Amino acid sequence: MTLALKTDDDAEDGGQRHPLFADAPQSVSFNKLRKRLLRQVRQAIEDFSMLKGQKRWLVGVSGGKDSYGLLALLMDLKWRGLLPVELIACNLDQGQPNFPKHILPDYLSSIGVRHRIEYRDTYSVVKEKVPEGATYCSLCSRLRRGNLYRIAREEGCEALVLGHHREDILETFFMNFFHGGRLASMPAKLVNDEGDLMVLRPLAYAAEDDLAKFAAAMRFPIIPCDLCGSQDGLQRNAMKAMLADIEARMPGRKDTMLRALSHVNPSHLLDPALFDFSSLMTVPSDDDQL
Repeated sequence: MTLALKTDDDAEDGGQRHPLFADAPQSVSFNKLRKRLLRQVRQAIEDFSMLKGQKRWLVGVSGGKDSYGLLALLMDLKWRGLLPVELIACNLDQGQPNFPKHILPDYLSSIGVRHRIEYRDTYSVVKEKVPEGATYCSLCSRLRRGNLYRIAREEGCEALVLGHHREDILETFFMNFFHGGRLASMPAKLVNDEGDLMVLRPLAYAAEDDLAKFAAAMRFPIIPCDLCGSQDGLQRNAMKAMLADIEARMPGRKDTMLRALSHVNPSHLLDPALFDFSSLMTVPSDDDQL
């Protein structure tokens, strides 16, 4: 199944809006922003065949700007008849102190999306296992992902859908490049280790700054991450700062970098497992044949 792409005018569907956008700004700038994000999500879904074999998606909602934006855009596409899958929003309450438990269920109920709130105290596990001063992100992410996989199976979903965006993908690439010694990033589509679920990232082409503006305009009830978001000196923060500096000095470089990840030439890298250098042969010249 493919998602038929239309023009921006078609995407407006006669000027109608999903009820979710009833209180959103009516400005030209917001409409352009919303249409750009919708177009980018649809392009990612098309480019990576995200709808193939899909009937039900579990959409991870953390309470941050990215996952709120993802859910809103997917709901808009579904409302327009452009996303023929059932959406289930899911928040994993990880037991952080002072976590406002009412915000997400109240919000998800108010916008009329089916949802599930799951409580698992992974916060205590992370605090116990990770030494003081070390970053929590890796273990926290693994524990969260494992629980979301379980919930997706229980809800009969074929895919877990996450709100990672362009900057997440680029930052991951440079973290692997500088610290991991490998060329790898965060794919827009992958199969989990067990082989029974897809992980999809429809915001792969979306800029973080656009999502921040979208979230502010939509007045999403943002919940900050007090577990890892308050830690200083994270490698990802260094990559974010580096990319921001490059973009400030050379506008458009982030999009160029993202395109580069889609145009890989294995013969011009140094991995003999990826390209058979041993089979390279020269063509004899006419002089050699005399």
